[in-house]
Amino acid sequence: MSDEIIVYSETYPSRRLLEVIGNKWTPIILYILGQGTKRYGELQRHLPDISKKMLTQTLRALEQDGLLQRTAYDEVPPRVEYHLTPMGITFLELVTTMCEWAKRHQSELETVESKRKNK
Repeated sequence: MSDEIIVYSETYPSRRLLEVIGNKWTPIILYILGQGTKRYGELQRHLPDISKKMLTQTLRALEQDGLLQRTAYDEVPPRVEYHLTPMGITFLELVTTMCEWAKRHQSELETVESKRKNK
């Protein structure tokens, strides 16, 4: 038996990572929460292109994955806040690096996007 790591295996760490960030909204939401605790409405204002359903699904998935914590307060009207967990904060380092890379390569990304739209 070989000790070779099979990169396409379900248990390969990079594949697990990509499953977590596979949703296009995940890195963006983590980046926003990296600036501090946010309420649901604040997240919506930062992300005008996301549907309420998608925002809710993404927040639930991030909570299940242990990257953010949801705190609901017993108030009228109800108040819910989201903030990064310690694991989410370490994950934010990766997201921040990706965002910085995207800023440096904005023109190349625009070219790629344009090519995809013209197919």
